Amino acid sequence: MVIKMKVDGLLFDPRSGMYILLLKAVEGEETLPIWIGKPEADSIALALGKVVTPRPLTHDLIKNIIEALNMSVTKVIVHEIIDNTYYATLYVSDGKAEMSIDSRPSDAVAVALRTNSPVFVEESVIERKNTDELEEWLKNLKPEDFGNIM
Repeated sequence: MVIKMKVDGLLFDPRSGMYILLLKAVEGEETLPIWIGKPEADSIALALGKVVTPRPLTHDLIKNIIEALNMSVTKVIVHEIIDNTYYATLYVSDGKAEMSIDSRPSDAVAVALRTNSPVFVEESVIERKNTDELEEWLKNLKPEDFGNIM
Protein backbone atom coordinates (compact mmCIF):
# COMPACT_ATOMS: atom_id res chain seq x y z
CA MET A 1 0.00 0.00 0.00
CA VAL A 2 1.22 3.51 -0.76
CA ILE A 3 0.70 6.63 1.34
CA LYS A 4 0.27 10.03 -0.31
CA MET A 5 2.86 12.47 1.00
CA LYS A 6 3.68 16.16 0.77
CA VAL A 7 6.91 18.04 1.31
CA ASP A 8 6.72 19.22 4.90
CA GLY A 9 10.05 21.03 4.87
CA LEU A 10 13.76 21.10 4.32
CA LEU A 11 16.13 21.08 7.28
CA PHE A 12 19.89 21.36 7.51
CA ASP A 13 21.72 18.66 9.46
CA PRO A 14 24.88 20.28 10.83
CA ARG A 15 26.26 16.90 11.93
CA SER A 16 26.41 15.49 8.40
CA GLY A 17 26.45 18.75 6.44
CA MET A 18 23.50 17.43 4.45
CA TYR A 19 19.90 18.50 4.12
CA ILE A 20 16.83 16.56 5.18
CA LEU A 21 13.82 16.41 2.91
CA LEU A 22 10.91 15.82 5.26
CA LEU A 23 7.88 14.14 3.73
CA LYS A 24 4.64 14.00 5.71
CA ALA A 25 1.46 12.06 5.00
CA VAL A 26 -1.32 14.17 3.50
CA GLU A 27 -3.75 12.29 5.75
CA GLY A 28 -2.14 10.93 8.88
CA GLU A 29 0.95 11.43 10.97
CA GLU A 30 3.49 9.36 9.04
CA THR A 31 6.72 11.15 8.18
CA LEU A 32 9.77 10.18 6.19
CA PRO A 33 13.08 12.05 6.52
CA ILE A 34 15.43 11.63 3.57
CA TRP A 35 18.97 13.02 3.73
CA ILE A 36 19.82 14.75 0.44
CA GLY A 37 22.57 16.88 -1.05
CA LYS A 38 22.68 20.66 -1.28
CA PRO A 39 22.01 20.90 -5.07
CA GLU A 40 18.83 18.83 -4.72
CA ALA A 41 17.77 20.78 -1.61
CA ASP A 42 18.30 24.05 -3.49
CA SER A 43 16.23 22.78 -6.41
CA ILE A 44 13.40 21.65 -4.13
CA ALA A 45 13.51 24.99 -2.27
CA LEU A 46 13.22 26.87 -5.57
CA ALA A 47 10.22 24.76 -6.56
CA LEU A 48 8.56 25.20 -3.16
CA GLY A 49 9.09 28.96 -3.39
CA LYS A 50 7.83 28.99 -6.99
CA VAL A 51 11.02 30.80 -8.01
CA VAL A 52 11.44 31.09 -11.76
CA THR A 53 15.05 31.06 -12.91
CA PRO A 54 16.20 32.93 -16.03
CA ARG A 55 17.27 29.64 -17.65
CA PRO A 56 16.05 26.11 -16.91
CA LEU A 57 17.90 24.22 -14.20
CA THR A 58 18.29 20.44 -14.44
CA HIS A 59 14.89 19.56 -12.94
CA ASP A 60 13.22 22.23 -15.09
CA LEU A 61 14.93 20.68 -18.12
CA ILE A 62 13.60 17.23 -17.20
CA LYS A 63 10.09 18.70 -16.90
CA ASN A 64 10.49 20.47 -20.26
CA ILE A 65 11.69 17.28 -21.99
CA ILE A 66 8.76 15.26 -20.62
CA GLU A 67 6.30 17.92 -21.79
CA ALA A 68 8.00 18.27 -25.21
CA LEU A 69 7.45 14.54 -25.69
CA ASN A 70 3.72 15.09 -25.00
CA MET A 71 3.97 13.17 -21.76
CA SER A 72 3.15 13.99 -18.17
CA VAL A 73 4.43 12.92 -14.79
CA THR A 74 1.66 10.88 -13.18
CA LYS A 75 3.27 10.17 -9.82
CA VAL A 76 6.40 9.49 -7.82
CA ILE A 77 6.74 6.51 -5.50
CA VAL A 78 9.49 6.05 -2.93
CA HIS A 79 9.39 2.26 -2.87
CA GLU A 80 12.43 0.85 -1.14
CA ILE A 81 15.22 1.44 1.35
CA ILE A 82 18.38 -0.65 1.18
CA ASP A 83 21.41 0.09 3.40
CA ASN A 84 19.97 3.51 4.33
CA THR A 85 19.56 4.42 0.65
CA TYR A 86 16.07 5.24 -0.59
CA TYR A 87 14.88 4.28 -4.06
CA ALA A 88 12.13 6.00 -6.02
CA THR A 89 10.38 5.67 -9.34
CA LEU A 90 9.11 8.53 -11.48
CA TYR A 91 6.08 7.54 -13.58
CA VAL A 92 5.36 9.26 -16.89
CA SER A 93 2.48 8.72 -19.28
CA ASP A 94 1.54 9.62 -22.83
CA GLY A 95 -2.14 9.05 -22.02
CA LYS A 96 -2.04 5.48 -23.34
CA ALA A 97 0.80 3.82 -21.48
CA GLU A 98 2.69 4.55 -18.29
CA MET A 99 6.47 4.17 -18.06
CA SER A 100 8.54 3.89 -14.90
CA ILE A 101 11.90 5.63 -14.55
CA ASP A 102 14.35 4.83 -11.77
CA SER A 103 15.22 7.93 -9.76
CA ARG A 104 16.71 9.21 -6.55
CA PRO A 105 13.88 10.41 -4.30
CA SER A 106 15.26 13.94 -4.18
CA ASP A 107 15.31 14.26 -7.97
CA ALA A 108 11.88 12.66 -8.31
CA VAL A 109 10.40 15.05 -5.72
CA ALA A 110 12.05 18.05 -7.42
CA VAL A 111 10.39 17.05 -10.72
CA ALA A 112 7.06 16.24 -9.03
CA LEU A 113 6.95 19.69 -7.44
CA ARG A 114 7.48 21.30 -10.85
CA THR A 115 4.76 19.21 -12.49
CA ASN A 116 2.26 19.27 -9.60
CA SER A 117 2.42 15.48 -9.45
CA PRO A 118 1.61 13.42 -6.36
CA VAL A 119 4.32 11.82 -4.23
CA PHE A 120 3.70 8.47 -2.57
CA VAL A 121 5.74 6.31 -0.21
CA GLU A 122 5.32 2.57 0.22
CA GLU A 123 4.05 1.82 3.69
CA SER A 124 6.84 -0.74 4.16
CA VAL A 125 9.44 2.03 3.70
CA ILE A 126 7.85 4.14 6.40
CA GLU A 127 7.72 1.14 8.71
CA ARG A 128 11.43 0.47 8.18
CA LYS A 129 12.69 4.01 8.69
CA ASN A 130 14.71 4.75 11.78
CA THR A 131 12.59 7.27 13.66
CA ASP A 132 14.79 7.17 16.73
CA GLU A 133 17.64 8.95 14.95
CA LEU A 134 15.38 11.72 13.63
CA GLU A 135 13.59 12.15 16.96
CA GLU A 136 16.92 12.37 18.79
CA TRP A 137 18.21 14.87 16.23
CA LEU A 138 15.05 16.99 16.56
CA LYS A 139 15.28 16.98 20.39
CA ASN A 140 18.82 18.36 20.23
CA LEU A 141 18.04 20.97 17.58
CA LYS A 142 18.95 24.58 18.36
CA PRO A 143 17.75 27.71 16.52
CA GLU A 144 21.25 28.31 15.14
CA ASP A 145 21.14 24.89 13.46
CA PHE A 146 18.67 26.22 10.89
CA GLY A 147 20.69 27.50 7.97
CA ASN A 148 19.51 29.37 4.94
CA ILE A 149 19.46 26.96 2.00
CA MET A 150 19.00 29.61 -0.63
